[in-house]
Amino acid sequence: MGRTLNRLAVLLLLGILVLSGSCASRRKLQTVQREHTAAALRLPARMEAPPAVRVGTAPRRDTLRVTDLDGREMIIMQAVRDEQTGEMVATELLDAAMVTARFRNVAERHGRIDLEFQVVVPGQMQDSRWQLRLHPDLFVLEDSLRLEDVVITGAEYRKAQLRGYEQYAKFLGKIVTDTLAFVDLRNLEIFLERNIPQVYALKTDTTFVSDEVFASYFGVSEQEAVEHYTNKFLRHRNEWRKANRERMFRKYIKAPLLTDGIRLDTVIVGQGGELIYNYVQTITTRPRLRRADIKLCGEIYEQDRRLYTIPQSDALTFYISSVAAFVDGTPRYRTVILSRNLETTATGNIDFRTGRADIEERLGSNAREIRFIKENLRNLLLNETYELDSITIAAFASPEGTVSSNNALTFKRSRAAADYFNRYIQYVRDSVRREDGAFISVGVDGRESIHGSGRASADIRFLSRSGGENWLALDDFVRTDSLLTESQKADYFRMAQLPDADEREKRMRSESWYKYLTERYYPRLRTVRFNFALSRRGMIKDTVHTTELDSAYMRGVEAIRDHDYEQALTWLAPYQDYNTAVAYVALDRNASAMAILDSQPRTAPVNYMLALLHARAGDEQNAVQHYLDACGQDRSYVSRGNLDPEISALIRKYDLHKEPDEVY
Repeated sequence: MGRTLNRLAVLLLLGILVLSGSCASRRKLQTVQREHTAAALRLPARMEAPPAVRVGTAPRRDTLRVTDLDGREMIIMQAVRDEQTGEMVATELLDAAMVTARFRNVAERHGRIDLEFQVVVPGQMQDSRWQLRLHPDLFVLEDSLRLEDVVITGAEYRKAQLRGYEQYAKFLGKIVTDTLAFVDLRNLEIFLERNIPQVYALKTDTTFVSDEVFASYFGVSEQEAVEHYTNKFLRHRNEWRKANRERMFRKYIKAPLLTDGIRLDTVIVGQGGELIYNYVQTITTRPRLRRADIKLCGEIYEQDRRLYTIPQSDALTFYISSVAAFVDGTPRYRTVILSRNLETTATGNIDFRTGRADIEERLGSNAREIRFIKENLRNLLLNETYELDSITIAAFASPEGTVSSNNALTFKRSRAAADYFNRYIQYVRDSVRREDGAFISVGVDGRESIHGSGRASADIRFLSRSGGENWLALDDFVRTDSLLTESQKADYFRMAQLPDADEREKRMRSESWYKYLTERYYPRLRTVRFNFALSRRGMIKDTVHTTELDSAYMRGVEAIRDHDYEQALTWLAPYQDYNTAVAYVALDRNASAMAILDSQPRTAPVNYMLALLHARAGDEQNAVQHYLDACGQDRSYVSRGNLDPEISALIRKYDLHKEPDEVY
């Protein structure tokens, strides 16, 4: 009796504690709701001042000696203004006050930007029974992106989660995977032993008996016998468990453990002060990206029940500085030499029947090859810069037959191709005349004159040539073939040394690989090559020197503006000029950038870039000197310096932008 009372006392005490905790959570929730408590975003403090001076040592005054553009020397010290006297005094102190600014300047490096901020959870929002799900949202240009969540989980909340998983694991453990577990094997054996001993004997017999044979012996199938001694209720309950796994998961696990899209999931044990998580999000730069905003919202959950929607925080703003702003977009021109005459070549693999010279459009792949040549001809005929003067057509043959017969045959084939494509040219001319409204007039002497478009109107000469047997192409095919052995290739090229082409082809016929060549490569040797002679319209001199926009260089400039610095270097590297240095600076290839900028005239942009490079190298003397020179040449760099962390650190450290009477 006493032991039972002790148990009741313990249970009563636990109930009181649970009720007490629940009441405390409810009161805390009411306070949060009444005061509209929210998690916050803030910027981490920057540790940019030097370490404090050790006790017993004299304070160190960092000073720099620089000259202005007029040659006057100035002494600049790391200093702050004394609030009582107004005097600038050297300091080693670090102001550790809370950062309250809502914006920060960040620099792009390698086309990427690191956004550093803190997620701050006040103590009154922390409870052992709660889970806080905080959602940082990123806003850039017209886009928004939900970043990975920060989850703060109370210890009791997590215990409840784990209890749910334990209960679900017990449920899964009751699911039977072996269907024989539902068969009453003992009674089945007794039945067989008493009534059908022949079947019972199979228990220790390894002989395979099919279900059909089993049924023919005993009038019942094996499946039917097993089904008779199967516990239907147990099997049905097991099937129900398998079918209801998802529903039971939801029953036991009210709040599943979050794993995807989580930056932090920490379990807090008890109340305390504010909880701070340092969050770093890296984004890729893009054209026109000048700023990024981050806001925070979220919810408070107790298991699967949402208790409170956390108000959205004020935005943190990051102003992004990029060296892409320093690109010099001045158009760059290059001198080119224009030639009056131009030649271009096209080759078509036109098939001919053996010993024939007429062109058959439906033979082999002729339709595709002829279409390709016609497209080339039409483009040349309608070209507004060049005029087609003449076409030289050379036909080639495979080595069957004698050289003399093949030479005659290829000449006939080139003449046939000339006639065929000359008809196509006439067709194009007629089409152009109809499109442009050209008309024909007849003079008193009976001569016709064409008026209207000048496109595709000049006479074009066709020159037919015999290319002969195409041994050069066959050599290339054999050299790159992957099926011929090295020994077979050696035999071929040994025969290829014979000066008599007829004798060469005759000896090849006795080789095992000859048939392979005739079937695979000989049809591809019967080609027709077109050489088009063009002349620039309206040009009299053979050559003219002129200037044109350097398109390759300007593509590099555009790539810098698009923050694609690697691509920019592929265009700009040969020039090794100021814009090349800008691309190097963006990629942190500082030595390459310095080598270029050191040889450039000291303009304001060049001085500023040099200040940036010297600051990265830790050379504060030269960094400050070049920065002040840039500001003296162009006052816009005074404000620009605050956008680059390397320069802004120097501005604060040495108070570079004093009033004129403070410079001494």
